Amino acid sequence: MTITIGVHANNPTLTYLSRLDHAQRALAPFGETVAFHHYTNGITTGALLSEGTFDFGGTGSTPPITAQADGHDIVYTAVSAPRPDHGALLVAADGPVHDITGLKGGTVHLSIGSWQTHLLAKALHSAGLSYGTDVTPTAAGQDSARLLAEGTITGWITQGADLAAAVRSGSARVLLRSGDVIADRSVFFTRRDFAERRPEIVAALVTSLQQADGWAAAHPQEAARIAADELGGTTDDWEKALAALPWHIEPVTETFLAEQQEAADILHRAKFLPRAVTTAHAVAHAAG
Repeated sequence: MTITIGVHANNPTLTYLSRLDHAQRALAPFGETVAFHHYTNGITTGALLSEGTFDFGGTGSTPPITAQADGHDIVYTAVSAPRPDHGALLVAADGPVHDITGLKGGTVHLSIGSWQTHLLAKALHSAGLSYGTDVTPTAAGQDSARLLAEGTITGWITQGADLAAAVRSGSARVLLRSGDVIADRSVFFTRRDFAERRPEIVAALVTSLQQADGWAAAHPQEAARIAADELGGTTDDWEKALAALPWHIEPVTETFLAEQQEAADILHRAKFLPRAVTTAHAVAHAAG
């Protein structure tokens, strides 16, 4: 049997795993082979798992919540340590915005449906403002940095080399780091039937994730070159961005599930989710 792992470029652990042989070696004792399915939009991970396009995937913290809200029976398998410097909400360096309330009435560019939606929704909620009512969330693009510098948009949530380049340019300043608001973990999940039928395979894949993270931490320049090749930007900016990541995989805990429940409640209140979600349901049931 072939176990298929979904890979999109915005998940660095899975990107490096697909370039290494750790997954193949982890599954070999079980007589399994591995294949990698590359796709572009991490927000679709829940649907692709449900359809059987792949068996195991990973994203930021918001897509699995959205997957549950859309009726996909997903199970959490592992998470990264918190990533406090992974991303940030930027404003124009010489602009008038100095706290979150300054975004009211403005437009914020972000990757809608990613962890960035959670960041913005929670930051606004904490300030007594509402996502989608008090600001206009708009999909970020290649011109987001320019539009922010020009004052056409009020804020921009970004990460990776784009964040490093924007701060380096002096045209933008950090209003909030991701860690000022949310844990911002990388989250790995699968279908319930796969998790409960093949727990030994899930455990082996989690081990291979830890090994891929260990490789990235030990080879920062090569990891940065791969990221630049996959996503653009300079190797120097990527090396700085990747150095801010924890490169540590953790088990699913009650603390993590509580973080996800808080996010789900905020996103439902903001009308981003079509229905309420109980994140504790996204765990595997013991065999027998």
